[in-house]
Amino acid sequence: MLPRVNDPGTRGSERPDRPEPLAPCALALAVPGLGHVLLGRRGTGGVFFASIGLLFLFGLRMEGELFPLDPTAPLTLLAGLAEMGVGTLYVAARLAGWGEGVPAAATYEYGYAFLIVAGLLNLLVVLDAWDIATGRKGDEAAAP
Repeated sequence: MLPRVNDPGTRGSERPDRPEPLAPCALALAVPGLGHVLLGRRGTGGVFFASIGLLFLFGLRMEGELFPLDPTAPLTLLAGLAEMGVGTLYVAARLAGWGEGVPAAATYEYGYAFLIVAGLLNLLVVLDAWDIATGRKGDEAAAP
């Protein structure tokens, strides 16, 4: 059961109790789609997990690089931060030694683009979970 937060500014037609938004957001950041599953949107969460997970795995298979967090190279730093957006998938890939990248491979640039897009897409999914949990995105937008 999620902790509830009361919003004193709600009107009669709005729900007075909503889930605490940080829990779904933290879960969505850790595992793509898990925040939506926690919010009762299992189908949407499954689609997010599958699509972001596949983007990340395809990026690794295409010899994409998991960029280091190098503050002396701003674009490399930003790419590394973007890739970290997939949460535990990133940590698991790093621990397994994947994502070294092969710049000579024909698919290298596509691979790292997939990795970056997967991370940024998951950050958008986290924001969507926040909107749902705070009531900014109503029940009419709920997917079965």
